[in-house]
Amino acid sequence: MAKTGLASRLYAGEAGLDVIGRRKLWFGVAGALILVAVLSFALRGFTLGIEFAGGNSFQVPASVGTLDDAEKTVDTALASTAAGAEVVTAQKVGGTGGDFYEMRTTQLNAEQANAAKAEMARAFGIQPDQISGNQVSEAWGSQVTSRALLGLVIFVLLVTVYLVLRFEWRMAAAAVSSLFMNLILTAGIYSLVGFEVTPSTIIGFLTILGFALYDVVVVFDKVQENTRGITANNNQTYGEAANLAINQSLMRSLNTSVVALLPVGGLLFIGAGLLGAGTLKDLGLVLFVGMAVAFLTSILLATPLLVLLKNYEPRIQAHNKRVLARRTALARGEITPKGAARPAADADEPVDADAALAGAAPKVGARPAGKRATGARGGRPAGGGGNRPGGAKRR
Repeated sequence: MAKTGLASRLYAGEAGLDVIGRRKLWFGVAGALILVAVLSFALRGFTLGIEFAGGNSFQVPASVGTLDDAEKTVDTALASTAAGAEVVTAQKVGGTGGDFYEMRTTQLNAEQANAAKAEMARAFGIQPDQISGNQVSEAWGSQVTSRALLGLVIFVLLVTVYLVLRFEWRMAAAAVSSLFMNLILTAGIYSLVGFEVTPSTIIGFLTILGFALYDVVVVFDKVQENTRGITANNNQTYGEAANLAINQSLMRSLNTSVVALLPVGGLLFIGAGLLGAGTLKDLGLVLFVGMAVAFLTSILLATPLLVLLKNYEPRIQAHNKRVLARRTALARGEITPKGAARPAADADEPVDADAALAGAAPKVGARPAGKRATGARGGRPAGGGGNRPGGAKRR
């Protein structure tokens, strides 16, 4: 017999990945990660770029040497001209006039900036006009942040309305919670590792929301398909049907995430790492981290949270009790599976009410009981001839 592939076994629910059954574990892990992220926000904060913190930037020709040597030279020049000033970030940037190093420093006044520029030119052995510099106010970063927050609020409102119309409010609540979890975890990684936050990072944060939403909608669409009319049968609880949906959509979500991460990884590791395109690093980094986190939250958090909310619905509670009561009755032998011979019951034997209720609901698509055989009419045989011979004519 040919072996069945993992994707086929997942779709058929034969892989046995019990995501919903371990939802308390996922909620506990999510709670711990949120706590770590919040503590990191409070204790470490974020490494803000000069667009948010304010500062100065200097562009030095790449011909002066390696990036590390150039950074050390600029640090030395700053120490001799502006006490306490230092290089915050250094990266290689390509331009129309050739490659250059961009050194971003802490805030300097005009006199300190001119003195530092002259000292850098002397240390590098180049003319001062070969070094360009500019000052960035933190007010610009504040304006970008306020507009990004406004965009986030509008996005969440539109997403909530769409999900309520497309699915229901419980799915909308679970999906939006998953989106916020994705943002918190991604921001926590930035805070813990010390990645620099720039305007490109903010743009990347808004971009990963769309990807995270797509992943959640794919899973929820399958959950809705599996749970449509679920209360009309007693074979699965809501959580089991949702877990099957996760198994069925897992390979699709995984393939989508891998295909999306490949170009972003190329942008980050090849473009920014090997080719030195520093302007791509900020955007590529947040996309790579956010997409990876979005895949995990859509599978391990969104659907388990949906099941938790649905289990509070009275209709689903009653259905789950019927399913569990039927299984208990089957295990005790109080009822027999459909199609099996039922032993004669004692008239005085008590009847399990839950078991009787469990067996009362018809299976989806089942025909009503007592339907007459095709061709039978009025209790006569199918031939309709009564006691007359088969070839007798009617008078």
